Amino acid sequence: MGVSGPVALVYGDALMKHHLSDAHPLQPIRVKLAVDLIRSTGLIEHAHLLPPRAATIEELELVHSPEYVELVQRLSDPKQRTSVSPAAIDAAGYASADNPTSDELHDGSALVAGATLVAAEAIQSGMALHAFSPSGGLHHAHRDRASGFCTYNDAAIACQWLKDEGHRVAYVDVDVHHGDGVEDIFKADPDVLTISLHESGHWLFPGTGFPQDSGVGKGRGFAVNLPFAPYTWDEPWLGAFEKVVPAMLRRFKPTVLVTQDGCDTHHLDPLAHLSATTRIWPRIGRVFHELAHELCDGRWLALGGGGYAIYEVVPRAWTLLFAEMVEHPELAAEVDDPATVVPAVEAQERVWNALRNDLRRLGEVHGLEL
Repeated sequence: MGVSGPVALVYGDALMKHHLSDAHPLQPIRVKLAVDLIRSTGLIEHAHLLPPRAATIEELELVHSPEYVELVQRLSDPKQRTSVSPAAIDAAGYASADNPTSDELHDGSALVAGATLVAAEAIQSGMALHAFSPSGGLHHAHRDRASGFCTYNDAAIACQWLKDEGHRVAYVDVDVHHGDGVEDIFKADPDVLTISLHESGHWLFPGTGFPQDSGVGKGRGFAVNLPFAPYTWDEPWLGAFEKVVPAMLRRFKPTVLVTQDGCDTHHLDPLAHLSATTRIWPRIGRVFHELAHELCDGRWLALGGGGYAIYEVVPRAWTLLFAEMVEHPELAAEVDDPATVVPAVEAQERVWNALRNDLRRLGEVHGLEL
């Protein structure tokens, strides 16, 4: 393990404002529950707790168009909402039940983006070596369109902000859904590497992120996608993660690591079809921690992301990750799943065959032996 350093956790109850609707799968209480578990395990004693702030319009426009930010503000105002045309609502992604409008849409989403920027600023200023913004990781939002529960793409905003500060940014996304918004924003940028490991788009939203998708123009080779077949469990998932992520990061040589740590890969998650357990999280955290010290002088910004088993899984997964960040895994050992979950033999064969094919294709695209 590399040298440890100060850790920051960005959270405040104001983040409960990021509430899309009572019936929506994305419930902000999951972030509070994760922080409560980080507190009750004693892990909080090894970190600084920082309050969030709202991102400014200028900060949101680091990656979003001014027209889109203005539209979100109008959709958040009951007096202006009715004056927005159905065509404009549809084009901006708000005709879908995935992305409902509400009076606190702009304020709640700007607060999430601001929380992630507080974490990025703590790392850049040297106040923290590692920082966790569990409300962040809203990776599906595009430059001018909401998507997949995401209004403002805090992950991309932080990557752009860090790039503007002079960093070479590596973004690694382990959410069960492809990190399409972040990839799309940086697909032509050779100074931001995006890596996404996710359930295959053949079976799951957003239907993108295949090994041949590797960026465009000057950014070709700087987007990396590894899909998994349904029922992928801990062993193949971690094996692929450890083959692809360290090799690509060592080749890229980033100066800061940004990770999106969605925990909807879990077999209990209601919105996807993988069969992982929380037992992947100590290893994920350790690999990220070691690579941050090896390559980035320790600079590591971790974000939340997906996770819809909000009571059963999310608090435990993120507590296990945070325990690795503060280098006290023993404090979280009791919250881990007791055993891995392995699918039937037929499903195992399908998983391994698909993974072998996708790793081979990924190796061909990026010139790696995988």
